[in-house]
Amino acid sequence: MIKGPLFPPPASASSLSRLLTVSTSTMANATSLSTPLGTAACEKHAKDIQFIEEMTKNANTVQEAILAEILPRNAETEYLHRYQLNGATDRETFKSKIPVITYEDIQLEIQRIANGDRSLILSSQPISEFFTSSGTSDGERKFMPTTQEELDRCQLLHNLVTPFMNLYVPGLEQGKGPYFLFVKSGTKTPGGLLARPALTSYSNSDQFKNRPYDPYNVYASPIEAILCTDSFQSMYIQMLCGLCQQKEVLRVGAMFASGLLRAIRFLQLNWQQLAHDISTGTLNPKITDAWMNKTWILKLLLGFMSCLVRTGSNQYGSSHPLI
Repeated sequence: MIKGPLFPPPASASSLSRLLTVSTSTMANATSLSTPLGTAACEKHAKDIQFIEEMTKNANTVQEAILAEILPRNAETEYLHRYQLNGATDRETFKSKIPVITYEDIQLEIQRIANGDRSLILSSQPISEFFTSSGTSDGERKFMPTTQEELDRCQLLHNLVTPFMNLYVPGLEQGKGPYFLFVKSGTKTPGGLLARPALTSYSNSDQFKNRPYDPYNVYASPIEAILCTDSFQSMYIQMLCGLCQQKEVLRVGAMFASGLLRAIRFLQLNWQQLAHDISTGTLNPKITDAWMNKTWILKLLLGFMSCLVRTGSNQYGSSHPLI
């Protein structure tokens, strides 16, 4: 079983972007929203779905093209020199000379990078940070070197999810959603590189913070609530923001199913305090994060409380549980 990162690294964002451009350019004159899976919500979604269809139907050709790009880019790395590819970029030569490996096989090289060695060891691109595993397999976290380019690829692939979801759950462009995203504190290696989970890295990236407006991904809570490393405070504020904007919230999500289970359990345990905050326009004293106590949240609470007073509603009163 393959336990860790393998060489070559994943296809670059530029590779996938070019493939997407080539794929969609063939559809330039097409105006139909029809796709092999159903009717898309818009032309962009139709193109994205068609892109995935073409990539999966022609996976063999696509993989050969991506490998032929990766190998020349990384030809001067220590790792490829070790196996003497001699400039070959075809799949058969690659398969015959580059072995299938485990994490332990390149752990020394990873440690060198972590310690500050900036030579071309595994990649020709500078290593920007390390993604870390959860450590559930053998009790130790694994460090997976990554590049800045990888974040662009993550964003590109993430944007391909919504077109498929909207085929089966229409109306996702309406309203807001609490998505219950969380980050963890990162550490630094002896060489000064950040080491943190992939989701934490992406959530702290410019790609996520400065993403353009997308009606299909309107969050009910501010990004600062997501980026708070205190899990209780982060969950509390995300939950509170969702409840205060109940009329606009049309969906709930999480990166993993376990995240939704955590949110439900959190609501069961903390609904009384949440109801108190909403009905009084105050904030739980356990929320001590500097940003969380700022005016935005208090305005949201006071605005929702005044709405309850005007309508005479007591649905969040102490006598009514939230679930």
